[in-house]
Parts: sequence; structure tokens; C-alpha cells
Amino acid sequence: MQLNDITGAVVDEAIGIHRDLGANLFEAVYEVLLAAALEQRGLRVDRQRPINFSYRNIHIEDGFRADLIVEDLVIVELKSVDRLAPVHTKQILTYMRLANLHVGLLLNFGAETMSKGIKRLVRDLPP
Repeated sequence: MQLNDITGAVVDEAIGIHRDLGANLFEAVYEVLLAAALEQRGLRVDRQRPINFSYRNIHIEDGFRADLIVEDLVIVELKSVDRLAPVHTKQILTYMRLANLHVGLLLNFGAETMSKGIKRLVRDLPP
């Protein structure tokens, strides 16, 4: 499955969940439902996967936890806030870099409509 297919499936399911349940539930509700919906589509999803990394022989275990990692290719960070702050983008970019992933989705289920709450990030995408 291609990156665009994976991100498309995540966005489709997020829009459907947001449309059916509305905004501003706890993030954990959206996380569980989105993971289950993606798994029903046949995608492999890890929830709350630890992000381990090393720097100058310093090994950090469980330094951070990614909300969802889909097919070991796309990291998904979920929020349920009135408005995304710059720190939310910095958070997912940090996770992407430390996990060596190139595509991330920042999904804000607190937005009025899900289409306003979707931010796709790309970092050093290989050819």
C-alpha cells in the first residue's frame, strides 16, 4: 500500500468518526475508534508505540509514545482541542524525526469540521 493510500484511509476514517460522534470527546476515544476502523480496513496499526532513540551512545527507551503508527510508515497524532498550537506541530515533527518516519498526520478532533482539523506533514521524503 502506498503512502497516499494509507493517509487517505486515515483521513477518511477520521472524517467519518468526527461526523458520527462530533467534536471534543477525549482523545483516547478517537484513538481507539480510529485504530479499530483502520484495522478493519486491513491496515496494521500500533497504538501508543514507544519511540526509542539514541544520541551519542545515550539510549532512551520509551522517551515518547506515538498515538498511532500505521503500516510502520505513517505516524498519527490525535488532539481534541479548540485550536492547534505550534507545539502540536513541533511534537509530531519530533516524533517523526526520532522514529525516522517521513509522513505524519496531525488530527484535531476538536475542530468544528474534521477537514479543518487535518494537517499532513512530510519530512525528507525519499524518492
